Amino acid sequence: MIGNQQELIDLANMKMPFGKFKGRFLVEIPETYYVWYRSKGFPKGKLGSQMQLMYEIKVNGLEGLIRPLIRK
Repeated sequence: MIGNQQELIDLANMKMPFGKFKGRFLVEIPETYYVWYRSKGFPKGKLGSQMQLMYEIKVNGLEGLIRPLIRK
């Protein structure tokens, strides 16, 4: 669960560090990728937690709350 605004800002600005979507903001990664990870298991640690949260954000159509927090 999100504890504060900084956690949302960190989530908005996190980029995928590996794989097919390396270098892309988590919010830019397609929902189907998160659905696949949900069935296979998210990575351990902070990245996995952020990916789980992004999954919930995407399946609930809340990306619009995250996109404005991306630092330009």
